[in-house]
Amino acid sequence: MKGVPDTALGQLYREHIQLILDKDIEALLDQYTDDALLISSFLKEPKYYKGREQLKEHMQGILGIEGLETEIAFWAETEDPQTLMIVEAITLNAGGQEAKMRFADSWVLRDGKIAIHFAGMTQYPDGTVA
Repeated sequence: MKGVPDTALGQLYREHIQLILDKDIEALLDQYTDDALLISSFLKEPKYYKGREQLKEHMQGILGIEGLETEIAFWAETEDPQTLMIVEAITLNAGGQEAKMRFADSWVLRDGKIAIHFAGMTQYPDGTVA
C-alpha cells in the first residue's frame, strides 16, 4: 500500500484494504453504517447496494482476490463533514490472472463509519477507460 497518509481516514483505509486481503467480510461490513449505500460502476453501469445484506452480496467478489496492491494517485479528505476521495492504481490476481485497474473511491462518513461509498472504476481490467 503506497501513498496513504498518516491520518484517521488513512488508518481506516489501511484497515479496509487489510480486511479485503483477509477476506473478512463481516469486519469489513462493520466499517459501514447499517443503512450504508454503496454505488458501484464496476460492471460499467450503476449498481446500488443499500444496507448490510446488499453490501454483503456485493462484497462476495473479494473472496476471489489474491495479492491486492494499491497505490494512491490522489488523496483528499475533510473533517467536517468527514469525507474521503481517492484515486488508486490497483493490481490484483483473480482466477490465476493478473488485473490492473484504476479506482476512484469516495466515502462519506457518519459517526466514524462509511455511510455512502462511491466505488468507481476509471480503468477496467481489459484496459478500457470509463
